[in-house]
Amino acid sequence: MQQRPMVRVRDLGRIDYKQAWDLQEELLKTAVDCKISNRKNETAVMPQQHLLFCEHPHVYTLGKSGAFENLLLDEAHLQQIDAQFYKINRGGDITYHGPGQLVMYPILDLEQFFTDIHQYLRYLEEAVIRTLAHFQITAARYEGLTGVWIDADTPRARKICAMGVKCSRWITMHGIALNVSPDLGYFGNIVPCGIQDKAVTSMAKELGREVSITEVQKVLLREMSAVFNFSIQEK
Repeated sequence: MQQRPMVRVRDLGRIDYKQAWDLQEELLKTAVDCKISNRKNETAVMPQQHLLFCEHPHVYTLGKSGAFENLLLDEAHLQQIDAQFYKINRGGDITYHGPGQLVMYPILDLEQFFTDIHQYLRYLEEAVIRTLAHFQITAARYEGLTGVWIDADTPRARKICAMGVKCSRWITMHGIALNVSPDLGYFGNIVPCGIQDKAVTSMAKELGREVSITEVQKVLLREMSAVFNFSIQEK
């Protein structure tokens, strides 16, 4: 029987976006170097798997396929609202991160799970859908669009979780942003994910009450472990 992959879980708290990005790059490089060494030396050392949880100060990030026009602010206005902006190396368009939003960055070697990036995205969505169900929020996929939605495929469709990933030698980085209780007004400064006719929502807005981001993180970790079938190593 194949052993379940072991994933090291780290809670980074509220962390500057660039600092978290640099950490992801460092962990990805270590994992990729391990795989290159295995092939060169005919060894079988398994790269370490990581799951990073955090929140960020106000920041907008634009993916490789995104358009700068989807950021509706100039540098002066970014400073006025105390927000940063980064052009980054994930897929997808523009999104917002900020306090009250739970961000999860999986640094996973998909060769220890399955080598299918589309399946990977669907599994991330599934873990979020299950997490929201725990809080009595019915969510689903929206055909043709990545992420998790409320009232998908209806005129009232609204996005509650955005996703954008990068994969190098089957090692993943970047990940998901689940709106627990952020200030949704910050989404008004962008065309979220480049989609002009869809709203953005949060767990707090859907439930009409505050939600503990710590509790949401615990449930999401549990569902990630169940969907991906990995064991948890707390750090």
